[in-house]
Amino acid sequence: MRLSTTHKRWGFGLCFLYLRNIKGYGWNHKRVYRIYRELELNLRIKPRRCIKRDKPEALSVPDAANQVWSMDFMSDKLNDGRSIRTFNVIDDFNREGLGIDVDLSLPSVRVIRSLEHIIEWRGKPLAIRCDNGPEYISQTLKDCVIPPKNQGSFK
Repeated sequence: MRLSTTHKRWGFGLCFLYLRNIKGYGWNHKRVYRIYRELELNLRIKPRRCIKRDKPEALSVPDAANQVWSMDFMSDKLNDGRSIRTFNVIDDFNREGLGIDVDLSLPSVRVIRSLEHIIEWRGKPLAIRCDNGPEYISQTLKDCVIPPKNQGSFK
């Protein structure tokens, strides 16, 4: 009882370890837990607070081709255990696959090169949708896609 008044935030586990290791009592955990519950020393477990989130807006559907592109990565394993990755670019209006780049490693420089190749062929889109993968948040891709303030759209 004195132990629980001096250490109010200690639960059963800390009380048991203190009695066993520091005080040297040979009681097992079942005996200590029975007494702990009889003295009504159980701490109240606070319920987790639910985070209220707004429903995300539906993605806007483009009116014409070459307005919005989506890009993402996919991966698979080879028979020898190595993983391959594919970089996919899709036009959201007509679901046309604009480019697929496949390799064992696809760093951001390679992603930029693929995008520049597609832009040469199709022209620049108004927007590109992507997730926050490590290839997309690199500084190299930001410098390429997000132009400095004195320039126009991305190259």
